[in-house]
Amino acid sequence: MAHQSDLIAEDIEAYLKAHEHKSLLRFLTCGSVDDGKSTLIGRLLYDSKMIFEDQLAALEADSKKVGTQGGEIDFALLVDGLAAEREQGITIDVAYRFFSTDKRKFIVADTPGHEQYTRNMVTGASTADAAIILIDARKGVLTQTRRHSYLVSLLGIRHVVLAINKMDLVGWSQEVFDTILAEYRDFADQIGIKQFTAIPMSALKGDNITAHSDAAPWYDGPALLPLLETLPVDDDLRDKPFRMPVQWVNRPNLDFRGFSGLISSGTIRPGDKIKALPSGRESTVERIVTFRDDLDVAVAGQSVTLTLTDEIDISRGDVISEAGSPPPVADQFEATVVWMDDEAMLPGRPYLLKLGTRTVSAQITEPKYKINVNTLEHLAAKRLELNEIGVCNLSLDAPIAFDAYTDNHDLGGFILVDRISNRTVGAGMLHFALRRSQNIHWQALDVDKNSRAALKGQRGRVVWLTGLSGSGKSTIANLVEKRLHADGRHTYLLDGDNVRHGLNKDLGFTDEDRVENIRRVAEVSKLMVDAGLIVLVSFISPFRAERRLARDLQAEGDFVEVYVNTPLAVAEQRDVKGLYKKARAGELKNFTGIDSPYEPPEHAEITVDTTAMSATEAAERIVAWLEGELDYSI
Repeated sequence: MAHQSDLIAEDIEAYLKAHEHKSLLRFLTCGSVDDGKSTLIGRLLYDSKMIFEDQLAALEADSKKVGTQGGEIDFALLVDGLAAEREQGITIDVAYRFFSTDKRKFIVADTPGHEQYTRNMVTGASTADAAIILIDARKGVLTQTRRHSYLVSLLGIRHVVLAINKMDLVGWSQEVFDTILAEYRDFADQIGIKQFTAIPMSALKGDNITAHSDAAPWYDGPALLPLLETLPVDDDLRDKPFRMPVQWVNRPNLDFRGFSGLISSGTIRPGDKIKALPSGRESTVERIVTFRDDLDVAVAGQSVTLTLTDEIDISRGDVISEAGSPPPVADQFEATVVWMDDEAMLPGRPYLLKLGTRTVSAQITEPKYKINVNTLEHLAAKRLELNEIGVCNLSLDAPIAFDAYTDNHDLGGFILVDRISNRTVGAGMLHFALRRSQNIHWQALDVDKNSRAALKGQRGRVVWLTGLSGSGKSTIANLVEKRLHADGRHTYLLDGDNVRHGLNKDLGFTDEDRVENIRRVAEVSKLMVDAGLIVLVSFISPFRAERRLARDLQAEGDFVEVYVNTPLAVAEQRDVKGLYKKARAGELKNFTGIDSPYEPPEHAEITVDTTAMSATEAAERIVAWLEGELDYSI
């Protein structure tokens, strides 16, 4: 290794102890395609002697077989391990590598340059202390250079190195270097990168990597590795107010109850007053417990278990903070969102938001604007597509403790997860809580849902009919309501066409409008159930996520999903309104089943096949299920 010393042979324990306490720097390489990111990391690994002999032999063989350097060592192959990466000569996934020098340990993330894989770059940048932004000296500042630089600024990475690579291919021209540096500095000033270090280099040849190169006598700055060894990694987290998201309630026996987690900021000692959020209950720290022994003080970056003098209710996802300076608690925010999924972000659709150790359901409003990373213009947008960056409002279904991302990355950074597929679809940074989240509170009412329903002699609930246009939903819903009305039940029917004449007259049939259409109807049906009514909802409601939203708004057992199962061919054959004919002719856009998808229910309470039974028989089956399975008496 580069840090080989005589201590290894003389006193291995002293050697290990010396390197045990070295500081750790996490950094990433980013930039446009083929700027030399993987080659740079491979060169760092090679020069730091972190490649074993068998790996070196394999590298030499692979370089001759699939390398891009004419049979010479292709250092990029050290980190490009996927078959697709080697075939195409590009980086696709994030690759993490460890290496060390005599002064410091490093974990480097090699991130892809393609716009398609920007989400992977965000993943690698999320834990980085420093960023090396590479530029091909032949190409200058490109779109992805700007995009990655903006993301680096957005994610609050403190140390930035501008590596102008492949200088050997432009004859180590100082003029080329100065031109690129001037262009990048103008852009950096616009996005808030105030300080960065620019280094001319050749990653392939090793110039200005570990030591100053004679190839550029006009450059008097540091080489890359000595610079990385001296970048400060100690930050001011210890000086900030104490925050610890609770990961686990530690209860090994009846006599011990502690709260385990990683301290994200601040310092804590036994006897300090703490506040648990969002409940707001206060207590005092009794012990700071670790595996080996108790601590007199714990600081940011340590994982500990706290015991308290009082028995208060704290669960996973809560935040323990110092009592005198707690973080705010809110359920509505403004945030910057980086969209990372092939399917566009649809305003109003529910997603899972994970922040710290807490997971809650969240809805995103229509973006206030999206950002053009080339010009930094604020552009109007209805949705966010893959790799787009926008500023949106978030609405959560429960209040959470948070800090602005600029103050605390752990309590201000979040990811968004699709509720159906469980894919990570976005990442974001909280700016601030919206005033309405603090100014508006639930008003306690003496007359509740149960008492209203009792007055009507029934139990309020939603019967949600979904299916293709022409499946017979409205006909069946009308027959069900007639039968329930005859039995003395208090009902109301929300029909898709009727609602679009009033409440939803401003909505079209785009995916965004369809989501908003169902969201509004779900909220209205919730109010009607609260009033004690049996609500029949007849909507195509093509997306599972929105039907899931409608279900989640109701209490357990108060949502009955009815799938009116009619094959597309049968529905098209009926075509009572002539809509399928228009859709096939291209006169009707975004029509469900033709050019807009329909996602059938996976676990509907009732399924009726309208090809095997009449509308009357289907209605009777639904009523029989309701009357048989559900007790309407209070």
